[in-house]
Amino acid sequence: MKTILITGSNGLLGQKVLYNLLARSDIRIIATSKGVNRTSQKEGYIYNELDVTDEVEIRKIFTQYKPDAVINTAAMTNVDACETERETCDKMNIESVEFLCRICEEFNTHLVHISTDFVFDGVKGPYSELDKPNPLHYYAKSKLEGEKRVENCKAPWTIIRTILIYGVVDDLNRSNIILWVKNSLSQKKVIRVVTDQFRAPTLAEDLAEACVQAVMRGVTGMFHVSGEEIMPIIEIANRTADFFNLDKSYIVPVSSDELKQPAKRPLKTGFILDKARKELDFKPHSLKEGLAIVAEQLQARKI
Repeated sequence: MKTILITGSNGLLGQKVLYNLLARSDIRIIATSKGVNRTSQKEGYIYNELDVTDEVEIRKIFTQYKPDAVINTAAMTNVDACETERETCDKMNIESVEFLCRICEEFNTHLVHISTDFVFDGVKGPYSELDKPNPLHYYAKSKLEGEKRVENCKAPWTIIRTILIYGVVDDLNRSNIILWVKNSLSQKKVIRVVTDQFRAPTLAEDLAEACVQAVMRGVTGMFHVSGEEIMPIIEIANRTADFFNLDKSYIVPVSSDELKQPAKRPLKTGFILDKARKELDFKPHSLKEGLAIVAEQLQARKI
């Protein structure tokens, strides 16, 4: 029986990894996150509070459970906050990764680490794993530094870069592009949505499956994992509105310049998925299929 440790299990991806593993019978699951367990299902796994910026705490968890693999979903992902709170960003996205690498080496634990399309500058997307990163803002720089720590790790490692994750999380205070659009338009709130940034929205369940496959197959190296449809962010908003029969007149199209985000975003990312399809058997849902899964989960909660 494999023992798999999840960091950041209260987050969207962390929860989806947890639920994916709970559907399997041959896994001992150790879920960890900062603070109390906010996942609705409390049985079938062990939960421990863990601050990944504390090396002593990480080592204590590893010593107690001796995980065969760790899926590291913990990170500071608020791009604009990273621009101003650089010390906190460094602790979460670089130092914690250093600690995990060091301890994974000691225990010979397979480290699966999540990174981002934002390591690229957006000039020539879609990108393959062989393309050279050129980060435009501090969050992206911190994630690239985290990648470098993993690539130097002497334990088995897998880096999975992804793009614009969406889905339903048990703690519904947390949002993402789909829920933000749906909730805003449901409340007849005007939203400003960028027209000149292109992304490939990624269903959280698809990304979680790729993470688990990396562990179960013992696959190592760099992988690009995302939805396969690359589209302007405003199209994601419009498709969400159409799917949920909401009024699109509340969507105000704006350019990146008009949006004045503190951190400059790459204009077009998107990934070439050939490697993930081949080695992880990755089969992403379309946005339409993903929206149907989101709707079904929201309906189950009567939202």
